Amino acid sequence: MALRLALSPIIGSPLRHPVYSQLHTSSALYTHSYSHLYTQYAPRVVSFGILPSVVLRLGALPSFLSDLWDALLRAVPKKKTSHRKKRQRFLAGKALKDVTSLNKCSACGNVKRAHLLCPYCVQEIHDMWKTRGEEDGNGEGIVEEPKVETTKPDDIMSKQYLTTHTIDNAHITDIFSLAVTPHQIISGSGSSDIRIYSTSEPDFPLAQTLDAAHKLGVHHLAASRDGLHFASTGFAGDVKLWRSEEGHWTKEEDIVDGNKAGEIWAIALSAEGQYLAATSVDGRINVWDNMGGCKKIREFETKGSFGMAIDLSADGRYTASGHENGGIYIFRNDTGRLLHSLPGLIKTVRAVAFSPAGKLLAAAGDARVIALYDVAAGEQVANLSGHGAWIFSLDWSDTGEFLLSGAYDGKAKVWSIERRECVATHTETDKTLWSVKWLPKTGRNEAFATAGANRSISFYREATGG
Repeated sequence: MALRLALSPIIGSPLRHPVYSQLHTSSALYTHSYSHLYTQYAPRVVSFGILPSVVLRLGALPSFLSDLWDALLRAVPKKKTSHRKKRQRFLAGKALKDVTSLNKCSACGNVKRAHLLCPYCVQEIHDMWKTRGEEDGNGEGIVEEPKVETTKPDDIMSKQYLTTHTIDNAHITDIFSLAVTPHQIISGSGSSDIRIYSTSEPDFPLAQTLDAAHKLGVHHLAASRDGLHFASTGFAGDVKLWRSEEGHWTKEEDIVDGNKAGEIWAIALSAEGQYLAATSVDGRINVWDNMGGCKKIREFETKGSFGMAIDLSADGRYTASGHENGGIYIFRNDTGRLLHSLPGLIKTVRAVAFSPAGKLLAAAGDARVIALYDVAAGEQVANLSGHGAWIFSLDWSDTGEFLLSGAYDGKAKVWSIERRECVATHTETDKTLWSVKWLPKTGRNEAFATAGANRSISFYREATGG
């Protein structure tokens, strides 16, 4: 069926289709040949006066008109898909994801996005300054911005540290751990002996060697803050306690708890050396009383992931552990209960360290980022980014102003906690740094030591006037 509209004038006969007009104006032969077609397909037109006439015709078009009809159909503009529709189809299923990284503001308690300033606190500060500005502006509503002392870029200088000494071939294998006392630095390696060097003299001479301390080598050391005790653990699962008498070290006790090879890993000593905490391969954290016959007094349970790192706060209130699955836990030592299970790192945590005041906890590992947590609130307060490799060691300065880190690529970095940025980077070697430690501050300048796969111990001191 085909539908054709033909417009007619207000009065008079209806107009013929242009095709049929051409048939009548052609030659006689042409008219004679196609006259029967005109009679057969001539439309019946019904006139409605001033309305256009509608023509209906049944039957198929002749072959010579089919091509013309197809051309007319192709000339009709097609409906185009709008840009908006294309974008809707393209973005189907790709809408914005829900925000799940939320926590509570430690100041006001409102919910906010993690790693961002609390909008409620910011608004409160803004309103406070606005009110103060209106009072100072004699009621004219003039807002005076608070005067902030700005530091010029030239005044922001990185701290400079100089290499003061290097003990080459301090051990015959990789040095896995360092421990520091007020006048000595203790080193343990894959060999069976433990070596103690004096930090009171400029050339850091060897003061003592503890031969055959651990048959299969030493992987962790921990010293008390008073410098009278240190603990060592070896690859055979054995843990030994050492005591200093006038700078000379002797073995005090062995912790015997049916430990198998590799079962005890990281260790930490309390400030006075009375308590020893250690992680295990199954995620448990054990605590022994060194003054009470080395008896186990507490056992903390986690989710069963390998305990890679542990630390005790200086005041003895908290124990923190880092695990292979990225978990970080803080326990209260007085109650033995879990205080916080901290989020933030999803990869293996290889180092945890409490600040000297015990208010912050630093954690790092395979994520190549150092996370800072508020111990009381259990919230992440900062990320220190800059390392390009796994981070194996962390240590706080005595004042808590700076954090020292050592990584797999041999780089040691010093971080300013106030500015939340790296202020110094040192690369003594391209081999792994297994341990980094601040030395006790004896004068105006700070100093630290690094050790690792190059089997050497390097000492750095802050440049004069830095």
